[in-house]
Amino acid sequence: MSDTASNRPNLPAEIARRRTFAIISHPDAGKTTLTEKFLLYGGAIQMAGQVRAKGEARRTRSDFMQMEKDRGISVSASAMSFDYEDLRFNLVDTPGHSDFSEDTYRTLTAVDAAVMVIDGAKGVESQTQKLFEVCRLRDLPILTFCNKMDRESREIFDIIDEIQENLAIDVTPASWPIGVGRDFVGTYDILRDRLELMDRADRNKVAESIEINGLDDPKLAEHVPEHLLETFLEELEMARELLPKLDRQALLDGTMTPIWFGSAINSFGVKELMDGIANYGPEPQIQKANPRDIAPEEKKVTGFVFKVQANMDPKHRDRVAFVRMASGHFSRGMKLTHVRTKKPMAISNPVLFLASDRELAEEAWAGDIIGIPNHGQLRIGDTLTEGEALRVSGIPSFAPELLQSVRPGDPLKAKHLEKALMQFAEEGAAKVFNPSIGSGFIVGVVGQLQFEVLASRIEMEYGLPVRFEQSQFTSARWVSGNKQVLDKFINTNSQHIAHDHDGDIVYLTRLQWDIDRVVRDYPELNLTATKEMMV
Repeated sequence: MSDTASNRPNLPAEIARRRTFAIISHPDAGKTTLTEKFLLYGGAIQMAGQVRAKGEARRTRSDFMQMEKDRGISVSASAMSFDYEDLRFNLVDTPGHSDFSEDTYRTLTAVDAAVMVIDGAKGVESQTQKLFEVCRLRDLPILTFCNKMDRESREIFDIIDEIQENLAIDVTPASWPIGVGRDFVGTYDILRDRLELMDRADRNKVAESIEINGLDDPKLAEHVPEHLLETFLEELEMARELLPKLDRQALLDGTMTPIWFGSAINSFGVKELMDGIANYGPEPQIQKANPRDIAPEEKKVTGFVFKVQANMDPKHRDRVAFVRMASGHFSRGMKLTHVRTKKPMAISNPVLFLASDRELAEEAWAGDIIGIPNHGQLRIGDTLTEGEALRVSGIPSFAPELLQSVRPGDPLKAKHLEKALMQFAEEGAAKVFNPSIGSGFIVGVVGQLQFEVLASRIEMEYGLPVRFEQSQFTSARWVSGNKQVLDKFINTNSQHIAHDHDGDIVYLTRLQWDIDRVVRDYPELNLTATKEMMV
């Protein structure tokens, strides 16, 4: 299925069969459960786990940090590859918690589409809206899954109106629910004219599918109670009159989203959604880069790091760089150029992820996500190529919204603390600032929960209890400009100056007034709240 809007050549078959997408949602909309069911249908696991597992119930495969298991939330984006029919799905599960929006933002630079999960009872929530705006910036195609239809939910037309109004995108129903809450019996698959019936007894069982010929087929009445059938036929007729038909090009342009209804925990509606991703989702797309964009069908291999995860295996102090392949056919042992340092790197033990399991990746194609274990050479934003000096652009780093100073429980362990903090800074888990005057470090994050995660990880991974304390500073800005002016500025404001882990100069502020004053007194300098994650 080549993209009709462009004159691009057809992709090699191996690349064309890849679908690389992220799942985005508000916390608790059921995203991790949906991820589990994807793996179940892809044959990657035999039995899905629940996020808040009781006793022996399986833990979900995509949450591997201790804190995620304790709290039942996902805080770090994890990548998983699995086959579905004759396609290869590369799925990136993002943290739904708003305190981790930066990790999610970067993850969305590495995918070609997003699946938006919304809760049937709550509709579009604040975090969904924030993440959607990120997708908008990148014109990502979006497929929507309305979850939890087996619980009391809102009117279907209200949910659709809310998506259209809040997110300014056309919505087209790909399926339609029959009954809601206790009365929910299943959905009608509009795209394939089928009735899908839910089995409440076995949560891991694929729904029963009954092919029907149009809405006047008597088979409908055999399977759907009369009072539900009447309402369903009325609603569907209204939907067909009021809502647009599915237009694949509008979906690829990011202006239309098809919506499926279901219940992830009951494995219901998930298969239809997966078929939707297979049939309508985009193949690997062109990647923006400097000095030129990278097309997936190019013969030479390129890839870029969008995430670094430290200590995935606590027994080995390893660091895994998650690399999205942007073009070509990679094979294990290849030498690639690390563009930032201009040094060659032999990629001898790349891994493919199946949640927290990993296996050696003998090969990878454009669209795939592989992990490259390394000892800190690779950072977020790095590009790997077969020699050409290309740099993938658009991977941002944001100024933190909360700043605290950090002290080790044991003052003699200050050196260990520095090592731990640098590791987290390179992973993108926090900003670490080293003030020019005074000792100690200032740690900046986007959300309060990140301080708890950092403290728990420093203690678990480094055996180092730490405490975070209020800092006198409230925000940070990167500073750049003419060297003479910059030196004068640094000398005058030495109390406010720090360096980040890349060595870039940062101005720490107490009030907005500080920023306004600098803008007024030093018009030649640039103060920025974001910087590109690259050299």
